Amino acid sequence: MKALVLSGGMGTRLRPLTYSTPKQLIPVAGKAVLEHVIDNILAAGITEIGMVVGGQGDKIREVIGDGGRFGARITYIPQDQPLGLAHCVKIARDFLGDDDFLMYLGDNVLPEGVAGIAGSFAAHRPAAQLVVQKVADPRAFGVAEVDEDFTVTALAEKPEVPRSNLALIGVYFFTPAIHTAVDAIRPSARGELEITDAVQWLVANGATVKASEYLGFWADTGNVDAVLECNRRLLDELPPQQLGTVDAASRVDDSVVLAAGCRVVNSRIEGPAYIGPGSVVEDSHIGRYTAIGADCSVRHTLIEDSIVQDGSTLSDLPGLSGSLIGRTASVSATRRHRLIVGDDSRVEVAT
Repeated sequence: MKALVLSGGMGTRLRPLTYSTPKQLIPVAGKAVLEHVIDNILAAGITEIGMVVGGQGDKIREVIGDGGRFGARITYIPQDQPLGLAHCVKIARDFLGDDDFLMYLGDNVLPEGVAGIAGSFAAHRPAAQLVVQKVADPRAFGVAEVDEDFTVTALAEKPEVPRSNLALIGVYFFTPAIHTAVDAIRPSARGELEITDAVQWLVANGATVKASEYLGFWADTGNVDAVLECNRRLLDELPPQQLGTVDAASRVDDSVVLAAGCRVVNSRIEGPAYIGPGSVVEDSHIGRYTAIGADCSVRHTLIEDSIVQDGSTLSDLPGLSGSLIGRTASVSATRRHRLIVGDDSRVEVAT
């Protein structure tokens, strides 16, 4: 089985961060969302990965590479325009060949993974197997209707009047039958080849399509609040490790991860939290659910429930919470309590 990871989205709801960084590379609990996706794919026993990328594909290649450091082999597949999930399957045809495959949206976080569902698919090989979860308001999702055996009887994309509360959550398993379906459908009213239309074509033409309910935490990291919630969930599960140095004047909870090469000086760090390699925390209070990236400097600052990306500097901040700071940013002496700061930005003495 192969995997197809879709990483071409623009991430407009995460601007200004995504002007310079693909949303799939925003870190949660010290690691890019896309790296969590790859971990889940490897846990399902899949090592050959096709990655569909858009206009910022060079940045994804720079961070993810050829897959060797993960024990995988990654083939990059450029998509010039975002023309739908089924379009991604179409342009990946040469890579996929006649293999079964897992299709995974590259901005989705499923900490419990999909290895069990992958095993079920491999054992029974329906034409398609959709990963679903019950949601309070299905109108923002593709929705699956199922019978008592969780065989899919119908699908709808963002229905105004949903007939089910089972939302498609961005993970799909397919046999090569999906290629015939993709070739048979036409663009939707929004000009995209919808994967729900392709799967509905399979259902209408007598193919077996199953649904598997994912019961763990799931989020699409498409906005700041979702990113921060994922950070909290993953920090809760991160095994504590203290490889950095801590001076005698500091207090660090047992539930904190201190990466090798970081230093904590005259500071308090509450867990769960993550401090990346090479970072320095001095005369500061790092509150719960904070992840500081690599090579950051945090001085005379109180911060909690936030993400600070690699290479950034924070100083003289009386209290930040619910904030997301981009790479190599500089933030100092601001009275604001919540900030969304893009890469390479400078914020100081703001009221």
